[in-house]
Amino acid sequence: MNDWPEDGGYGRGNANSQPEGPRRMSHVQRPQVPQQPPRHDQGYNPNFTQAQGAGYDSGYSSGQVYGDPQGGGHGTVPPQYAPGPGSGGPGRPAPDWRKRIKVGSIVLVVAVAAWGIGTYAWASSQMRNEVDLSKVIERPAEGDCTTYLIVGSDSREGMSAEEKKKLHTGSAEGKRTDSMMILAACSSGNTMVSLPRDSWVTIPSFVGSESGKTYPARGGSKLNAAYAMDGPELLVRTVEFNTGLRIDHYAEIGFAGFANIVDALGGVELNIEKGFKDKKSGADFQAGTQTLNGEQALAFVRTRYAFAQSDLQRTKNQQKFLSALANEAATPGTILNPFALYPTLGAGLDTLIVDKDMSLYDLGKMFFAMKGISGGDGKSMNIPLAGSAPQNSLKWDMPKVKQLVEQIKNDEKVTVESNR
Repeated sequence: MNDWPEDGGYGRGNANSQPEGPRRMSHVQRPQVPQQPPRHDQGYNPNFTQAQGAGYDSGYSSGQVYGDPQGGGHGTVPPQYAPGPGSGGPGRPAPDWRKRIKVGSIVLVVAVAAWGIGTYAWASSQMRNEVDLSKVIERPAEGDCTTYLIVGSDSREGMSAEEKKKLHTGSAEGKRTDSMMILAACSSGNTMVSLPRDSWVTIPSFVGSESGKTYPARGGSKLNAAYAMDGPELLVRTVEFNTGLRIDHYAEIGFAGFANIVDALGGVELNIEKGFKDKKSGADFQAGTQTLNGEQALAFVRTRYAFAQSDLQRTKNQQKFLSALANEAATPGTILNPFALYPTLGAGLDTLIVDKDMSLYDLGKMFFAMKGISGGDGKSMNIPLAGSAPQNSLKWDMPKVKQLVEQIKNDEKVTVESNR
């Protein structure tokens, strides 16, 4: 059945000059859409006017185009949203830069703190806390300063034959003390006192660190014999017995560790006042300021036969270089730079032997105290001497030694001078 009217059906044309309106099918209910006024940017015809469009109905719904809530198609452009104040997007508030900076700063602080804690934990785990000072008997009373016994040993531990040859260390078995010095970190000023290894001292009675046996005193011995007899514990006991000064911490480093630390730092700058050569140590230096690598640094601190004062001049050179080393290590360029800090810690901590109570913080204080001496905050000296003793050894000037020890114990400015 055809429901279309017979007069002028759809698609058959119409004689009227006006376009005919839409026709309805009786069985289709078409929703009534209110006529919308044309937009000012109406259509794609630039000549289109409201008068021309009045009364025209295409028969189709003027639905919403591009999300236009008012509807109206006719090729309109997508609606533009006005951006929110200070933002790049619709309806977004301006960024709060003060809040962002505050949050960023907190994140940075937390990250740096985490890195610092992690580094401290790692470095602490690398320390060799092997010396048990609780085994030392009959100890002096504690003083007001923190005291360190710093020992350079001739240990070749971990060195290959090629490294021994390169560093001129020889191949002697075991280890002996090559240098010894007391570092007193005081509020009145830091003091570094070298103890010549040929010092003529009494090795007191002691309890063996391994055997647990008690050994009688032995008078008239060289200081380095104590280390050879029973290691670090007896050396500390001997120093305390002959000086009356309590040693709070012990630190020892061998040949390889010393050279590796210097190389990890990229060398240490040092002013050598007078050039010298020594075939045994491998030293060959010109006068002037220069940067020493690990091999050169080890030769510098070990040389004794090139000097008229032999071991006494060597102890002075050792003090001078250790202060310069500490000055180089305890700088922001090393401490705050992971690429410098980790190699330095790794090179030193693997071969640095310390007492069981020494923390990484104590080790840091030791380095900063040595750095202070190189910067003029304190003094370095040999222990006062009174002349020669049997077996080409050196006798201490005990009245001056006691005065020096009392000044350190009481945290007083050290006024005692070394006479050699």
